[in-house]
Amino acid sequence: MTQASYSIRELAKHVGGHVVGDESIMIERIANLENAGDRSISYVDSDKHFDTAAVSGAACLIVPSANNRPQFKSPALIEVANPKLAFSQIAAVLHPPILREPAIDATAVLAKTADVALTAFVGPNAVVGEYARIGPDTRVEAGTIVGANVTIGSECVIHPNVVLYDGVSIGDRVILHAGVCIGADGFGYVRDAMGYHKFPQIGTVVIEDDVELGAHTCVDRAALGRTRIGKGTKLDNMVHVGHNCDIGERVVIAAQTGISGSVTIEDDAVIGGQVGFGDHTRVQSGAIIGSKAGILPGKIVRPGVWWGIPVQPLADYKRMNAHLGRLPEMREELKQLRQRIRDLEDKLKT
Repeated sequence: MTQASYSIRELAKHVGGHVVGDESIMIERIANLENAGDRSISYVDSDKHFDTAAVSGAACLIVPSANNRPQFKSPALIEVANPKLAFSQIAAVLHPPILREPAIDATAVLAKTADVALTAFVGPNAVVGEYARIGPDTRVEAGTIVGANVTIGSECVIHPNVVLYDGVSIGDRVILHAGVCIGADGFGYVRDAMGYHKFPQIGTVVIEDDVELGAHTCVDRAALGRTRIGKGTKLDNMVHVGHNCDIGERVVIAAQTGISGSVTIEDDAVIGGQVGFGDHTRVQSGAIIGSKAGILPGKIVRPGVWWGIPVQPLADYKRMNAHLGRLPEMREELKQLRQRIRDLEDKLKT
């Protein structure tokens, strides 16, 4: 396969940057500062990396627009406001995703009523159910199960062994990594004297455009109605989204977070790893929740930075942690005070 190659001038134009140095140099690949060499491009966005960047062998560095940075030995620089973003945009140009030639593997099983676009790819041992629809330029990789009445939009990448239960809807340019499960029954039961009875789980799941779900993430169908994940939202590996949740647009959620049923997370929220949500909680737009936090059922998390169990504003959490760190010392002081009180009481008695 021929390696794509672009001039620094072309790459700078793509990200709206300003070139300092030789803009005619051709770039073929991205690299980190330590390993960069000829025909590679790297970036530096913080003064703590300036020393490494100063001796980097990169043919081009993407750097912040500033007057106080040191001299770099790279023959060219691209000045931008956000080097990391520009690096990501250039990476997409230099290393585009692998495209599959349109095909349906001979081992795939397609229902007669399934509608698969002519430019789609369906891999080995995939199963596509009755009345399912797969859009143009979408890849459905090996072992994936697409249930009946599932809709998948255009330019999606469905990695191996994904399971899409009946009736779920996937937007355009969605990426589902290996082992994702969408549309399983929610964890809903009603108890009587004889035990637990299953509450109906007959709703659906809607995954909107430009969503990416990490490996082995699960999104449960609604009991009644829908579970939704909004446009541009990114979920890490092994995240669980319970039934009837409504996750807004451009939300990011790190690995191993568990979200109970009927939780609402508004647009642009940021959720750390291993966070636990009680049911019917609401996270408002602008909230940032740190790793391993615990949110009690029904709580409203307002804009700001939150941490701890139960979740609390970061300033309160840090103050409490400082007190906890002094507990052994405070315990010893308390023992001494008790002894002094006993000594004083003995003196008073005599």
